[in-house]
Amino acid sequence: MKVFVTRQIPETGISMLRKKYSVTVSKKNRALTKKELIAGTKGKDALLCLLTDKIDMRVLKASKKLKVVANYAVGFDNIDVKAASKLKIPVTNTPGVLTDAVADHACALMLGISRRIAESDKFVRAGKYRGWEPMLLLGGDFRNKTLGILGLGRIGSAVAESMHRGFGMKILYYDIKKNMQFERSVKAKFSSVQQVMKNSDYISVHVPLLPATRHLVGAKELRMMKKSAYLINTSRGPVVDEKALVKALRKKQIAGAALDVFEKEPKLSAGLAKLDNVILTPHTASATNAARNEMSRIAAKNIIAVLSGKKAPNAVNPEIYQ
Repeated sequence: MKVFVTRQIPETGISMLRKKYSVTVSKKNRALTKKELIAGTKGKDALLCLLTDKIDMRVLKASKKLKVVANYAVGFDNIDVKAASKLKIPVTNTPGVLTDAVADHACALMLGISRRIAESDKFVRAGKYRGWEPMLLLGGDFRNKTLGILGLGRIGSAVAESMHRGFGMKILYYDIKKNMQFERSVKAKFSSVQQVMKNSDYISVHVPLLPATRHLVGAKELRMMKKSAYLINTSRGPVVDEKALVKALRKKQIAGAALDVFEKEPKLSAGLAKLDNVILTPHTASATNAARNEMSRIAAKNIIAVLSGKKAPNAVNPEIYQ
């Protein structure tokens, strides 16, 4: 059987696959074009793809032998799951393994933007540091401040837990359902999106990208935020209206923002990179050796299960087995 991997990933999973199948790994260090995806998938039994690969019906039909699409990510909005389900092809992801890495990155961004770490580094490197000053690069505090969580999945919960237990932050959260156990654990309060935006000193975004969450944080929501508040996004870029955010940051409508994801990656909205009150990281929240290796292993494990005639352990469309 044959497997196509759309880009080089940690060898952990690749070596697992090579022991059983003929594996082709793209040598192009970039997102593949539609034509390249179709050509690479043709005649293959399995496809291991990345978030940057747009997998639609044309790609899925490129191989009559295709039995599984394994996404090297937790999210899967890059794949037409409905089309895959029509073809009875399981689509899998890599849940759970990214939780600590992404949560830690969100906390690091929160600390970094509030304490103006990137600005301070730039200031010192530019030779502007002349000695201690009482008003130099003043930043925000964490003790007794309120953290608002939009989306209480594994990652959102981990961020809240870390900041509550580590810094004594009060927690507000919004999700499609209440979590009483979480509320008891960190003394959190269930709130609407509007209440989170209005009452939080820091807002960390952790919702999946769905039609209902696109531009969940837009101009209206940004106007609700405190002038001293910070926005952190490690979920999906389109959840935040990036143009509206640029305007809010320019006007100092909010204190700052820290983003690991962008609306039209890798492109940035005009003016975003020129702002000092924002930290930008290149979608690296899960970029730890442990997390990326485990993602590779789980993606391979899903492929091996399906090609061995078993159900995919992490199918996001389990209805195909009914």
